[in-house]
Amino acid sequence: MSAFHHGTSASTLQLTDEVLRDGLLTLRDCLRWAASEFHLAGLFYGHGTDSAWDEAVALTLGALHLPWNVDPAVLDARLLPMERLRIVGLVRARITSRRPLPYLLGEAFFAGFPFTVDERVLIPRSPIAELIEHDFAAWFPEQPPSRVLDLCAGSGCIGIATALHLPTCEVDLADISPEALEVARINITRHDVGARVRAVESDLFDGLAGRRYELIVCNPPYVDTRDLTTMPAEFRHEPSLALGAGSDGLDIVRRVLREARGHLLEEGVLILEVGNSDRHLEAAFPDVPFLWLEFERGGQGVCVLTAAELDAHAATFA
Repeated sequence: MSAFHHGTSASTLQLTDEVLRDGLLTLRDCLRWAASEFHLAGLFYGHGTDSAWDEAVALTLGALHLPWNVDPAVLDARLLPMERLRIVGLVRARITSRRPLPYLLGEAFFAGFPFTVDERVLIPRSPIAELIEHDFAAWFPEQPPSRVLDLCAGSGCIGIATALHLPTCEVDLADISPEALEVARINITRHDVGARVRAVESDLFDGLAGRRYELIVCNPPYVDTRDLTTMPAEFRHEPSLALGAGSDGLDIVRRVLREARGHLLEEGVLILEVGNSDRHLEAAFPDVPFLWLEFERGGQGVCVLTAAELDAHAATFA
């Protein structure tokens, strides 16, 4: 009897990689097996997928360097032993280490583009991707912004995707972490945007003296202390510097609101992501009419403030 017929509720991971490899022949076999193991393991999905099946699809296609929209006929293709062994190893690593899949693959997709990622940066997942895909047209209907700042840039995904969608704009990627900026520079090179995109080591605006922008997009650390201590194991592989921001998650956000106006042009716009610390922001500044955006693909806690609104509430943010 095959090693795969010992019941449907027990994990097969007690078997060796070689035995597992020999029991899986096609891409469809690997998908089904991975999804079953992920379901049994009770993994958390929040880094690009939202179910065991989607995670299995992302892992197997990523392991084989196949696009997400590959012809379904490929499902019945037989895989080489080396390919099957790679998939088995990735599934085992995903379950035993709880490392998010993009770290295992070294790549994440954002706004339709692939980005190199590792534990030096957060995994791209911001709903701001939808705004980039629409060229920020709600605030720049006639012509796109020519100068953009991606503040707290991490991997550089927001700023680089913006540069790729808006081929006439120049973008600064600013981050306090030299390690994160190393990854951002890899992505600048990967997408060949070095003529228009630069990475700057900066504690928020401190390293950007004299520079002003039409658009500042900021996805800062915003996780409050309670959420940080209760996050699933997967998040503990991400840099804590890029997640935690004090008891209410607003330590960095308060500085951004206080300092952003000095780096915006008169008709400039600040787009700020605070995630589920949005309730803390509303409570901290009840007189500020934050415009909260809605997204077709889900996501919360992204607000917009114009330069004029930052002027009007400057005393509140001081």
